[in-house]
Amino acid sequence: MSVELRNRVAVITGGANGIGRATALAFSQAGAAVAIWDMVEQAGVALVEEISSAGGQAVFFRVNVASSTDVDAAVAATLDRFGKIDILINNAGITRDSQLIKVKDGEVIGKMSEDQFDAVINVNLKGVFTCTQAIAPIMVRQGYGRIVSAASVVALYGNFGQTNYVATKAAVIGMTRVWARELGKRGITVNAIAPGFIATDMIRAMPDKVIAAMVEHTPVGRMGEPRDIAQAYLFLSSEEAGFINGTVLSVDGGLVLGT
Repeated sequence: MSVELRNRVAVITGGANGIGRATALAFSQAGAAVAIWDMVEQAGVALVEEISSAGGQAVFFRVNVASSTDVDAAVAATLDRFGKIDILINNAGITRDSQLIKVKDGEVIGKMSEDQFDAVINVNLKGVFTCTQAIAPIMVRQGYGRIVSAASVVALYGNFGQTNYVATKAAVIGMTRVWARELGKRGITVNAIAPGFIATDMIRAMPDKVIAAMVEHTPVGRMGEPRDIAQAYLFLSSEEAGFINGTVLSVDGGLVLGT
């Protein structure tokens, strides 16, 4: 099945690198105009040039998704450029890993800091809320929209040292299901994907033995590629997915089954 997004406009947060970059390229190849929202300006501008040189339409805006001021300005600029927003991909996310408390010889020697907790909450959770709340009214007026957010398989089974990250991804699943109920009757579907271990630069920087353990616990025998997640975003943003609403799609190579 070939997904067609011609005449659609997609906002992709965290779109300059990794999964977001792969998503922007996939959407452009499917015919969509893409607005890349990210904090990494150099990579974002370079991606716009790459898409434009291939005949696509793209624009970059430097956006802190946790800032309603930034988001409102980016919404206005995107509308000024393309006239509408049909698709929102809430892909931006960060990690600040630490144990809740670190214990040695029966004594607490460390803990997750408030700054670590708040930073992840602000981007991964508040950012999804802020972007969706800003763009949903546009979709309501259009009578059409696709909203897809990045959760994670760790939201389904937890992960050591990721209290903050897991909390945000579990919350994204909850918000997705609420918004699917609230917005479905307005012609807007709201779904989430739950990636497993994906071979981004962050993962590739990990020790080889950690990567090997990830692969060992993935039944298909490999890590995911950014394109695997991009294709899931693409399908859930398509006309063909019009009756899928409030769903969390695991894209993990069977990771949950293999743990």
